[in-house]
Amino acid sequence: MSSLFPGLTGAPADRPALRFGERSLTYAELAASAGALADRITGAGAGRVAVWATPTLETAVGVVAALLAGVPAVPLNPKSGESELGHILKDSSPTLVLASPGDQLPDAFGALERVDIDVRPTAAPATSASPEPAPETPALIVYTSGTTGPPKGAVIPRRAIATTLDALADAWQWTSEDVLVHGLPLFHVHGLVLGILGPLRRGGSVRHLGRFGTEGVTRELNDGATMLFGVPTMYHRIAEALPGDPELAGALGRARLLVSGSAALPVHDHERITAATGRRVVERYGMTETLMLCSSRWTPPDPRPSVRADGEPRAGTVGVPLPGVELRLVEEDGAPITAYDGETVGEIQVRGPNLFTEYLNRPDATAAAFTADGWFRTGDMAVRDPDGYVRIVGRKATDLIKSGGYKIGAGEIENALLEHAGVREAAVTGEPDADLGERIVAWIVPADPQSPPDADELANHVAGRLAPHKRPRVVRYLDALPRNDMGKIMKRALPSG
Repeated sequence: MSSLFPGLTGAPADRPALRFGERSLTYAELAASAGALADRITGAGAGRVAVWATPTLETAVGVVAALLAGVPAVPLNPKSGESELGHILKDSSPTLVLASPGDQLPDAFGALERVDIDVRPTAAPATSASPEPAPETPALIVYTSGTTGPPKGAVIPRRAIATTLDALADAWQWTSEDVLVHGLPLFHVHGLVLGILGPLRRGGSVRHLGRFGTEGVTRELNDGATMLFGVPTMYHRIAEALPGDPELAGALGRARLLVSGSAALPVHDHERITAATGRRVVERYGMTETLMLCSSRWTPPDPRPSVRADGEPRAGTVGVPLPGVELRLVEEDGAPITAYDGETVGEIQVRGPNLFTEYLNRPDATAAAFTADGWFRTGDMAVRDPDGYVRIVGRKATDLIKSGGYKIGAGEIENALLEHAGVREAAVTGEPDADLGERIVAWIVPADPQSPPDADELANHVAGRLAPHKRPRVVRYLDALPRNDMGKIMKRALPSG
């Protein structure tokens, strides 16, 4: 396998590689800083290195340095609680921790050796070049959210990173000329693998906002950025701001590619953004364990309205499987669904070189995650259109509702509810029902808390758009929905009863 970062030696030395606020590194400066740190990691005989993953230049340099040294990096969420952090450190057993100078680390690190990351442009260059490790060598150990127990460390090999990034380059025509802007956290595959390692593998540039804001998006897109990555919460804020911000609309309209991921983007927000900017948001689909699985393919916009671009993004879908990805839907008994009709719900299972190797120290969990013939059980439920487009309808554990003999995905009901003018946020779950098996429950954050839409109005609204059996039987009102750092709704945190 070729180097993960051919741009470190192949890109023009003075080309900007990374920019965080007012601080930046060219490719020559990144190569010097990361190379010198890689020498230090190698000299320490490190087996794994933890990275205190703040949204800074230091985090990006630290991860690149670990990868140059052939040592797996363990990105740590700085917001992790003491118990969770302690579990991750004990489980991954890093040799040392990389951090920004001045960062105060929690007591959970104990006496673990600390190395401050030096990103000065004058940092000494590397004294030696490590040979490229084998493709199966672990590159990252990324811990899952731990919704059903302690977080599990997904071991992501180098070939999975290379495969995913090259497949996205093919699908999105991603080149060294692209400049990516985003404000995503760097302890997760979206912000770190796609948002930092992606541009560096292409030899392009990334500008990190530090903290997401529509003003920063406008500024960077107006200053030559060509791509924007975000999560649905960010795009929702953009959609809300667009009516009163023509400069934002113009900036988004000039972007080559707008990409959303980590959770489903509501159809209503898709439509508002397209109406205001003329640009469709591309949704892609992936997981920590699989990296990227699906996306629409990007083609240059055609000025002729009668011409439909091949692979045009469709609101509510995540496109088609990426090159090299095998994807199937299966019934509850594991039987493959062979007829794609856009209605039959099944669990997504996948195979391909983009998959993780194992859960660290968890052979039981690893074995349970795969079928006997090597398909990874994603736990995500979807339908597939006759032309292959995939539409996610929710998680098997929390979003598949069996009501009155029907299998119903929560996602499509949530999208329908969000089309109601009186609904700001919506989540849908199921709860036991003596007659139906499960009844559909809608959790609503009203647009006007003083005058929320009533339950019958919302039920009729959904029944008119979908089908009567998909209408909510119970409506509960909240001030806000619980979400994690990536903007995903945490349904297990919703109040009971």
